[in-house]
Amino acid sequence: MEKQLKFKTSINCGGCVAKVTPLLNAVEGIENWNVDTNNPDKVLTVTTALPQDTIVETVKKAGFKIESL
Repeated sequence: MEKQLKFKTSINCGGCVAKVTPLLNAVEGIENWNVDTNNPDKVLTVTTALPQDTIVETVKKAGFKIESL
């Protein structure tokens, strides 16, 4: 069952979003995702049935900090 997961991240600009995009887009099972760079917590919202850990590891691989909200 798909759900929306929200994370506080260090993805804070268009360049950062461009860096993480290919990694998140490559993960099978992510329906969609977006980062609110206007939010002070730089909130990443992911719609997926995957476990949280999969998203966390993917974002960390791109070099960003991430924690569950």
